[in-house]
Amino acid sequence: MSDSWFKLATRGAVVRRAIKTALVVGCVLVAINHGDALWMGDIGAGRLLQIALTFLVPYVVSTSSSVAAMRAVASAVPSK
Repeated sequence: MSDSWFKLATRGAVVRRAIKTALVVGCVLVAINHGDALWMGDIGAGRLLQIALTFLVPYVVSTSSSVAAMRAVASAVPSK
């Protein structure tokens, strides 16, 4: 497969899957890691950055996994 990593990572299906994963996993992680602070109203710029990164990590992991899977499948299929 000659598609670049970025081209594969920006495919619609990959992006949609990564967004769904980031929303579900991100919400769970925010509740676990920042729930008490949010409940107490302790929301500053630093915490908002941490929360944004909490959503970014599962997005990147899902995207990377999808691209790796697509490349593995493409390399297993003989070229014509």
